[in-house]
Amino acid sequence: MIDQIISDRLKKLDNLKKEGINPYPIKSKKTVSIGDFISEFNSFKKSGKKIYLVGRIKSLRDQGKIIFVDVEDFSGRIQAIFKDEQLKNNFKLVKNNIDLGDFIQIFGKAMVSKSGQKSVFVNDVVFLAKSLRPIPKDFYGIEDVELRLRKRYLDSVIDSKVREIFVKKSVFWNSVRLFLNQANFLEVDTPVLEQTPGGAEAEPFKTHHNALDEDFYLRISLEISLKKMLVGGFEKIFEIGRIFRNEGIDAEHLQDYTQCEFYWAYSEYKELMKFTEKLYKFVIKKTVGSLITVYKGEKINWGKKWKTVDYCDAFYKATNLDPTTASRDALLKKAHELNIFVEVSSGKGKVIDQIFKKTVRPKLIQPTFLINPPIFIEPLAKKSSDNPLKVERFQIMAGGTELGKGFSELNDPLDQRERFQEQMNLRAQGDLEAQRLDEDFLEALEYGMPPASGFGFSERLFAVIMDKPVREIIYFPPMKKEK
Repeated sequence: MIDQIISDRLKKLDNLKKEGINPYPIKSKKTVSIGDFISEFNSFKKSGKKIYLVGRIKSLRDQGKIIFVDVEDFSGRIQAIFKDEQLKNNFKLVKNNIDLGDFIQIFGKAMVSKSGQKSVFVNDVVFLAKSLRPIPKDFYGIEDVELRLRKRYLDSVIDSKVREIFVKKSVFWNSVRLFLNQANFLEVDTPVLEQTPGGAEAEPFKTHHNALDEDFYLRISLEISLKKMLVGGFEKIFEIGRIFRNEGIDAEHLQDYTQCEFYWAYSEYKELMKFTEKLYKFVIKKTVGSLITVYKGEKINWGKKWKTVDYCDAFYKATNLDPTTASRDALLKKAHELNIFVEVSSGKGKVIDQIFKKTVRPKLIQPTFLINPPIFIEPLAKKSSDNPLKVERFQIMAGGTELGKGFSELNDPLDQRERFQEQMNLRAQGDLEAQRLDEDFLEALEYGMPPASGFGFSERLFAVIMDKPVREIIYFPPMKKEK
């Protein structure tokens, strides 16, 4: 079936070429977008001015000596009316060779059809790009989720709501930039390729640099390079960039995604919490027009004052264990009771984290600051002055998931070396996600890094406010190769 359609369209392509028509011309004569034409329709109709519109054919109704065509560009859709008497010699050529999916240029004027529909009565048609494959019809769409994500360009051709997601995603990141720029943060960029991956507990992707004949890793975080810039004298910096983590796929995780991290010298995590609450409220309002969103059927009110929950207190209430003092064996026993799978190589921090994700996190629906976790789960944050078994870290939780993390940055090179060494011990026991000892970063800290706070969040936040799995808000998510 598909082969026959392509064959027929190739014949039409050949027909156009035989008539001396280039089906793929270099330029068009567009004078107004379809959206603007519709909004100013009465003005165009009154003046009788002829205009050029361009777009893709979304529907085609051939009624003999008249053809009704819906033409769509990014801004809207309009009905175009081709009449034999108006197109004259060109009518037969267009009628015999036009298809759904073709890009065309139309020249005509605004008029209302007999049915009362705003239309363009066309005097001339030019092919801009001949479509050789049929596009799924709007009404049916693409039901196969894997196919829809793999061929996302078709998904967005037939569904304007898909396009709207990515318009809002652009607004989302531009709002982040605007807020940080207004707060005098400087946007910077740092390398994607690193010799020592760090800043997160994740397995990296590995590649080889031919010119240097060195192995590199794709960054799993923006953190380490940005903190080196604090050493270098920068005080308020941020980066929005791609990071890569060689981990599993689910509704909240991908291997290739966009993250924002910012670092603020001479501040600490409590000051940062106030700042990030303002940031989130600003960005969410700009993106969706409201501070009330819905995620998985739960209404989330971002506009209220966010509550604060102590990590260890919440963990104790759920498990009757103090995560700062409980033994690894006691934690493993609790995990077993809760039917939580834990890798044999997992250190105490990872066991705590796995239990927390199962018992506490799903209940945190409204925006919440989750503060002061045990030191075992955060090797890059400063110890709490109140309890050295805790760190000055907070996570932003909502919808039962983590939507950002910040902390008072550890700037003591000796303490950092000890924490890295503990992580290396975990790696030696088989934990491939444990952090690596980074001598270059430790050397930078030895020159002195000012006290600072730092924060990071990914486009998971956008997915939650849009009530979508994370793959749905990535235009080309990683997919298995078609067989």
